[in-house]
Amino acid sequence: MTQPELQIKRVHEKIGLLLKQHLILQKENERLREDLKKMLIRCEDLSREGEKFRQQAEVSKLSVNGMDGSDKKMLEKRLNQYIREIDKCIALLQE
Repeated sequence: MTQPELQIKRVHEKIGLLLKQHLILQKENERLREDLKKMLIRCEDLSREGEKFRQQAEVSKLSVNGMDGSDKKMLEKRLNQYIREIDKCIALLQE
């Protein structure tokens, strides 16, 4: 083979490798987009659930006099956990 033919062959091989890499990256991109959609849906669900618990907390504050100390702490712990999950989702969306 002559020098130009070898160079053309090398270029052709490199183009083939680039096409393979491109396909791999396209698949990964699609997978990441699907993951993002799932995370967005999960975040929306958590936001709705968090709002529901905020409303329940407001109702609970009105009826706190009927709760003992351990019930109050358990409710507060549970609400804080949901708020942390919602904050994590919001942080992920902002990335």
